[in-house]
Amino acid sequence: MQKIIDRFVKYITVDTQSDPENPAFPSTEKQWDLAKILVEELKEIGMEDVTLDDNCYVMATLPSNVDFEVPTIGFIAHIDTSPDYSGTNVKPQFHPNYNGEDIVLNKEENIILSPSYFEDLLMYKGQTLITTDGTTLLGADDKAGITEIVSAMEFLINNPEIKHGKIRVGFTPDEEVGKGAHMFDVDKFGAEWAYTMDGSQVGELEYENFNAAGAKVTINGKIVHPGYAKGKMINSMTIAADFIKSLPANEVPEHTTNYEGFFHLHTMNGEVEKTTLEYIIRDHDLKLFEGRKELFQKLVDDLNKKLGADLIEVEIKDQYFNMREKIEPVMHIVDIAEEAMNHLNITPLIKAIRGGTDGSQLSYKGLPCPNIFAGGHNFHGRYEYVPAESLQLATDVIVEIARITAKRARK
Repeated sequence: MQKIIDRFVKYITVDTQSDPENPAFPSTEKQWDLAKILVEELKEIGMEDVTLDDNCYVMATLPSNVDFEVPTIGFIAHIDTSPDYSGTNVKPQFHPNYNGEDIVLNKEENIILSPSYFEDLLMYKGQTLITTDGTTLLGADDKAGITEIVSAMEFLINNPEIKHGKIRVGFTPDEEVGKGAHMFDVDKFGAEWAYTMDGSQVGELEYENFNAAGAKVTINGKIVHPGYAKGKMINSMTIAADFIKSLPANEVPEHTTNYEGFFHLHTMNGEVEKTTLEYIIRDHDLKLFEGRKELFQKLVDDLNKKLGADLIEVEIKDQYFNMREKIEPVMHIVDIAEEAMNHLNITPLIKAIRGGTDGSQLSYKGLPCPNIFAGGHNFHGRYEYVPAESLQLATDVIVEIARITAKRARK
């Protein structure tokens, strides 16, 4: 397992944070740094057809080692880390034989990773936890997935007695800013189906995700001297407050779970003359999702009518859709992953993703792509951690999926 840990540390110490404000692809040049490292490493372990294209997608092939037809399958993870928190100068900390108590991430700043708040920690008593030092994210999302895919390919190469068909691996940029699958060449990848290794706790197996849209609300005001403002000033910030309050108060991320959708205000910038609000709109059910977008537009229209002028503008753009529609006709690909986990005494946790992955977009591009656990927790922030044992278990699942796929094809 030490080799897997060392590989993970090698990847997370390369800063690959993406940038939602940059329309370039990839959105940051530093993502190329890890992509180039991966190309060399894939060649070193014996992978074939290793490529890095002009859009920063890494692909490679593990040829079949059987003399019968087996469907080509793929495994995919993303190179970038979240723009929500710094990925620069990541300094991982190791906590062997975790005892279930508070972990001091940063003594100087009194940053504590506590099971009293993050209860999932207690599932990993006795294991080796890899955490941040409290000043950056860790990068397990999704460098854990990359680690597991590379490690599984190396294991299969070194253990040819394990029979498998052709396997394709792919590493994508800009997943965290919603563009990870935009330039992905499905035909070049050439797999019948694939799995993203981008879930959280051990056992997660997901083939449903949110339908997603982004909405930008712009409120226009008018500035005049506040001493002489009566009947003249229009304060865009107070109008923005009215709009925020007009949305259902409990339909926000902090008050919803499971299949419940939400409206999430994630960015707000305001002055008297102009305020912008940026929302994400989410729901698993397509009909409810469409209803949320309609409600959003109606609230804008109603407030403009109340104000007696079109002071509020809104732009709503769809981002991705629930991949369940594309996975259900080929549910055997989920069954194979579930069988692999059962063989390894891992309890499958089949549930809907409260978010999205590259797999949701890839499924709509013709590559059905469920999501499997990568092992990390508390993504996108300083409290992110991953148990080393989870890295190993996810690696084992990949190997087992390859073996089962070949075994089923032979029958």
